[in-house]
Amino acid sequence: MKASDIPVGQFKQVVVDGKPLLVCHTTDGFYAIDDTCTHDDGPLADGWLEGDAIECPRHGARFDVKTGKVLCLPAAVPIKSYPVKVDGDAIQVNVS
Repeated sequence: MKASDIPVGQFKQVVVDGKPLLVCHTTDGFYAIDDTCTHDDGPLADGWLEGDAIECPRHGARFDVKTGKVLCLPAAVPIKSYPVKVDGDAIQVNVS
């Protein structure tokens, strides 16, 4: 995917090696996280990004998109985050 396709403050759902992810563009750069809330396995892609936090639309759990850390209950388990590299306009996510 192209970096220019994701404005700051937005995210895009992608599938990398069969794994649904979100690539989030914050003021600090690009970050990739699992697209599944650890509270109830719902998709985070239906939620919203505010700063460095993504909020699940189902029950309001929030996660730091940089680290996957839980920021707000009801989630208690962090989500997985993945290294991102931007090469020119290309975004590369390492899921290994």
